[in-house]
Amino acid sequence: MGCLVSTPEDEGGNRRKSGNIGEVAVFVPGLRIPKSIDFSQSLGDSLSKSLVERLSALRTRIVVMAAQEVPKATKPKRKTATQHGGSSFSDLLQALEDYLPVLLGLVKDGNNLKDRVHFAWINQEDDAEVTVMASAWYEVLSVLHLMAMLCLSEANALLLPKMASDGYQQKASEEGKRASVDIFLKAAGYLDCAIRHVLPQIPPETRSELPIDLTERVLRALCMQALGQCVDIQLGMAIDSPKATLAVKRRLACEMVKYWKQAQDDITHFSSLSFSNGWGQKHWLFVKWKYLEAKGNTEKSHGMAVAALQAAEEFLKEGKKTCENFNATIPTSRSPYLSGSMKYLSEKIPKDTASKVRINRDLYSHERIIETAPTLPDFALALKPDDYQLPPVDPSWNKDDGNQKKD
Repeated sequence: MGCLVSTPEDEGGNRRKSGNIGEVAVFVPGLRIPKSIDFSQSLGDSLSKSLVERLSALRTRIVVMAAQEVPKATKPKRKTATQHGGSSFSDLLQALEDYLPVLLGLVKDGNNLKDRVHFAWINQEDDAEVTVMASAWYEVLSVLHLMAMLCLSEANALLLPKMASDGYQQKASEEGKRASVDIFLKAAGYLDCAIRHVLPQIPPETRSELPIDLTERVLRALCMQALGQCVDIQLGMAIDSPKATLAVKRRLACEMVKYWKQAQDDITHFSSLSFSNGWGQKHWLFVKWKYLEAKGNTEKSHGMAVAALQAAEEFLKEGKKTCENFNATIPTSRSPYLSGSMKYLSEKIPKDTASKVRINRDLYSHERIIETAPTLPDFALALKPDDYQLPPVDPSWNKDDGNQKKD
């Protein structure tokens, strides 16, 4: 297996040059799209003409569609609740799902084709624009990554606020929030499959050549990000629901901070080494911002102790500063109006902090006020990625086995 890193080319060259990506509810880092390749040159003497043409047609369809989707993913428009089905994101996702079973024939047990084709993809989070590797497993990994990023892009479009019926307040639709939960879990499922079932198939020497956005830590950070944002939506809906108990809200808040803590641990591994600016730096700031907000959520859930409220307020202030840094980092962006748990807490915590400090000072001596916020309860993480499994190899490969030449 080998890796060839080439210089930026004109094809799709405006991806990283985007100066402003608009409003961001879900940051979508590392969007990667495939470049055209010639299957017949590598496989023409090993497979039937019909199978080579099918591989070429399926991948070419993805190349064309992905190039069209890039501007939509980097600067999405608000999406109405009635547009969940039949979107262009869904069409590209279906094209990728159609391609996978045929592609997996290259890694079937017993054949010698998995290292024959040099697959090329254009990267955003790596210093090199184009990464070319002679590995079918690299292609599978890239396909799963793109499927997950499309899901995050879809969730972002659903969660961007739209004008409410009163004509003043902007907010995401309830239907969009519910739909985004399933989409986040689907994205996490693709990433989890990539980590557990695809990366182990790639030899260590080849894994060291992977672009940054396909490394295990970054994939795991993205998976935790998807789960963390999913819990964030659930917590916001619980806060708005009169039927949700305090125990449910507390558990969701505590689980959310654990997901974002894991995401930050993984993404921070690269922040000082490779993410000095641009998309990578912005991804790291997004995760840091959400982690600080999650800590603000959990501190509030401990009750009305002065120290807990003051700690929550500090986390939210630091989170706001990190959000400003995130939006100022190239490509610049904007945050939607606050909604869900953050809208509630940003209004509630400062008011409760001031009130509680005043009451405690009236009733007790200053020495009796708690000085340290309570330790978070260690809840087991209940939310898991969708159990996505790689599809079986397309039946067309069974018909073509006799055409393969053995080395």
